[in-house]
Amino acid sequence: MNIYAHPTFDMAQRQFDLVADLLAIPDNDRGWLKFPKRALTVACPVRMDDGSTRVFAGYRVQHHFALGPTKGGLRYHPDVTLGEVAALALWMSWKCALTGLPYGGAKGGISVDARSLSPGELERLTRRYTQEVVNFIGPQVDIPAPDVGTNEQVMAWLMDTYSTHAGHAVPAVVTGKPVHLGGSLGRREATGRGVAYLAGRAMDTLGLEASGATAVVQGYGNVGAVAAQSLVKQGLKVIGVSDVGGGIHNAAGIDLRRLEAWFAEHRTILGFPEAEPIANADLLTLPCDVLVPAALERQITAENAGQLRCRVIAEGANGPTTPEADEILNRRGDVFVVPDILCNAGGVVVSYFEWVQDLQSFFWSEGEVMDKLFRILEGAFQSTLNVSRKQNLPMRTAALSLGIRRVWEAKKSRGLFP
Repeated sequence: MNIYAHPTFDMAQRQFDLVADLLAIPDNDRGWLKFPKRALTVACPVRMDDGSTRVFAGYRVQHHFALGPTKGGLRYHPDVTLGEVAALALWMSWKCALTGLPYGGAKGGISVDARSLSPGELERLTRRYTQEVVNFIGPQVDIPAPDVGTNEQVMAWLMDTYSTHAGHAVPAVVTGKPVHLGGSLGRREATGRGVAYLAGRAMDTLGLEASGATAVVQGYGNVGAVAAQSLVKQGLKVIGVSDVGGGIHNAAGIDLRRLEAWFAEHRTILGFPEAEPIANADLLTLPCDVLVPAALERQITAENAGQLRCRVIAEGANGPTTPEADEILNRRGDVFVVPDILCNAGGVVVSYFEWVQDLQSFFWSEGEVMDKLFRILEGAFQSTLNVSRKQNLPMRTAALSLGIRRVWEAKKSRGLFP
């Protein structure tokens, strides 16, 4: 299927093929498993503030429906393509299955630099995109959520547009909404808190003490910032962070409260007076105990994998490590990788909680949400670690094998429609 041609999709396919060989999945079942069920491309014409009209390309990919409706984020980024979105939908499928959620994977995106749009232009683009995909989403069909470049406000516009079409409020059509519109307490922080929790579990497994340990976070957005703050609460020092503009480093530790105040005023971490600037490539190779890649895909590659000086990689982003880098890390054997489909699953788990709360119109406290989240993450971590140890597999292969097997078994049980 050449329509998905993209390095990230190729990477997701290579991961699948490796696990399919391990699980001895028949050739007849492989295409059925790894290619998306449905992919939609839409044109989104938007009237800009200057009176001109621009047309943006939008996508929504739904991987499979064997376990329930599909679930996945909506990304606004200039590099969004159909192939990238398809890869992210596959990873979401394996992630949902690994954590036992009743979903197939989906993903959406618009090729746009959201930072270049005014609030009015962003709203009009979101509403137009929603109108174009309105017949392909819904509480029992496909439930979007925030991703790179989107947030609670974007989800509120999406929900309102869908609800206007339905003729009544449908809060369960999206997750990651504002709490006062049916969002869940703890949803915004869920991914970052989950990353930090699993990084801590990896340190426990290695016998590393959190007190005095160091961490580096690539990508100081919502996930990276919350992960950094949560790691500090565990006793670690964050010595390096980066955002789209570049990175900063302080070997003695970065005061995150002061950094937050600086970011709130300047909208960038660059220029923070209590740290030195550092290039992104150098940030990734800083000596540290925990490295959190929380930016975009394919950041840890064959070129830099051999130079990493961390003990744990906690993948906050989707697909940050290429297969070639995985091979190098596996040969090294001195880096514990918490793979993306496990490490950043906190967001979709609490999105599931939000969906359930919306459907029941019965809402939970933040403590209840976090307790349920960590129970699910702990179960998925232990299952993955057990498979890794028993079969002598890398953690990524173990996690993928659990997720892919569950989807395969569901599809076999339902059968192939004539």
